[in-house]
Amino acid sequence: MAGLSDLDAQAKSNALVAYVLMALGLFTVITWFAGGIWAIVKKSDARGSRFEDHYSNIISTFWWGIFWTTVGVLTLAFFVGLPILIIAGIWVIYRLVKGLANLTSDRSYSA
Repeated sequence: MAGLSDLDAQAKSNALVAYVLMALGLFTVITWFAGGIWAIVKKSDARGSRFEDHYSNIISTFWWGIFWTTVGVLTLAFFVGLPILIIAGIWVIYRLVKGLANLTSDRSYSA
């Protein structure tokens, strides 16, 4: 993390933890919640850093992922649940991969 201020280095490390936990959460739900909660708790520590918007992405992905997964599961019996779950999964993976790619390149999420 050469060239990063202490604030940026800490914000990057905490965002990386959240992204990894949420990525693992695609296989083990408990780490999904751990990653989302980690980002919520650590967001204020990242205020003013170049990685601040990663926390907004992680938290948004966390809540929308929960919402669309719930909708998908509840509508499985009506034959629309599976497409909802597939689309939600693709969307979550895209957001996590884009975030990790930008984070490891020392860029903001929106870059």
